[in-house]
Amino acid sequence: MLDFLKKFRIFFGIMGVFSVLCIGLFYMALKPKKTLPIFNPADVNPELVDSTMQYVEKYHTIADFSFTNQNGKTITQKDYEGKVYVADFFFTTCGSICPIMTTNMMDVQKAFLNDPRVMILSHTVFPETDSVPVLKKYATEKGVDDKKWNLVTGDKKQIYAMARKSYLAVKLGKPSELYDMVHTENFVLVDSKRRVRGFYDGTKKEEVQRLIDDIHWLLEEE
Repeated sequence: MLDFLKKFRIFFGIMGVFSVLCIGLFYMALKPKKTLPIFNPADVNPELVDSTMQYVEKYHTIADFSFTNQNGKTITQKDYEGKVYVADFFFTTCGSICPIMTTNMMDVQKAFLNDPRVMILSHTVFPETDSVPVLKKYATEKGVDDKKWNLVTGDKKQIYAMARKSYLAVKLGKPSELYDMVHTENFVLVDSKRRVRGFYDGTKKEEVQRLIDDIHWLLEEE
């Protein structure tokens, strides 16, 4: 018996390697391929969506915009054309979730610091107080890279429209105050075709890591 095994040990070895390879290939073939959904207004919590958009079930994309960043530069959709980017909403004097969100967004900046295909766009929900100098001071203190991350202010009506009609990420504030907004903890992932591909809790490290992983996946797929 031992002589038989010795005689055919090479054959058995080759068959063993072949079997392992076959099992691995079958596993890869059967393993579900990672996908990211394309979000439309009808897919999202209605509280976060303008009433005029809640019925939209397909073909939703981010609208054109024009805001002013921390350096006084006008930022438009052209600056984000063909980019994968993360959008969120904040205000500089927020003492609750904003500091945590900003710290966690720094992880996104760090992960893609040298990749020009990825950018970040943060909108203030209090443009009446978050002027360009205020945003610049905030950006400097937090370590924002101007080439990667724009903190923008502008017309409150336009910010409101972008928040609730494009990014689907901001709740209504006081009913008595027109265009009042309450930002959420959401980081919104947008692909190079201006489509919403994911929502992530910006206060949780594990969610931010999931965001980073999904950005890597998008970059490979596009």
